[in-house]
Amino acid sequence: MYTVIGGVASRTFRVLWMLEELGAAYEHVPARPHASEVTTHNPAGKIPVLIDGDAALTDSSAILTYLADKHEALTYPAGSIDRARQDAFTFAILDELDALLWTASRHSFVLPEAQRVPAIKDSLKAEYATNITRLTDRLTGPFVMGEMMTVPDIILTHCCNWAISAKFPDPDDRLAQYLSRMRARPAFGRARALGKPEG
Repeated sequence: MYTVIGGVASRTFRVLWMLEELGAAYEHVPARPHASEVTTHNPAGKIPVLIDGDAALTDSSAILTYLADKHEALTYPAGSIDRARQDAFTFAILDELDALLWTASRHSFVLPEAQRVPAIKDSLKAEYATNITRLTDRLTGPFVMGEMMTVPDIILTHCCNWAISAKFPDPDDRLAQYLSRMRARPAFGRARALGKPEG
């Protein structure tokens, strides 16, 4: 059984969703960055952390790739042309969306107040709008890679949800339809429910 450490309202959601898609057994330990449960396994204090046996793995994208390869699901085989194209889309999402959203977060609440530059967010939103249009133009089927759901679908959907909460530009109709399909997946719903209080 895996152990996932990190709060649902973070990149940890990507790992939880992936495990739900795989039908893999796991324990979820909600924890904020730099909590003792996190720093025990990752001195940098960053979440998520995936525990698999004696190994502690960090970075959500690395964890997703590891799980996909290990379970031979939600990915094309390593060394294939399709895998190279899949990885290229993953890296594009991380570079062109995730990095902008994280920078905006840093200048909203992560950095000490004296180090924040709130005005930078207008530039980030403009760049995001250009990038999300370009990435949307690459969607040619029900999923990022066409007919099969893969790792970048999880990252793209998470980034778009993050963008909404950060008040970044709304998706166009094409992307909105894609996101509706992804959010309707039962595994997405089960992972999301982990962040809701009981009762």
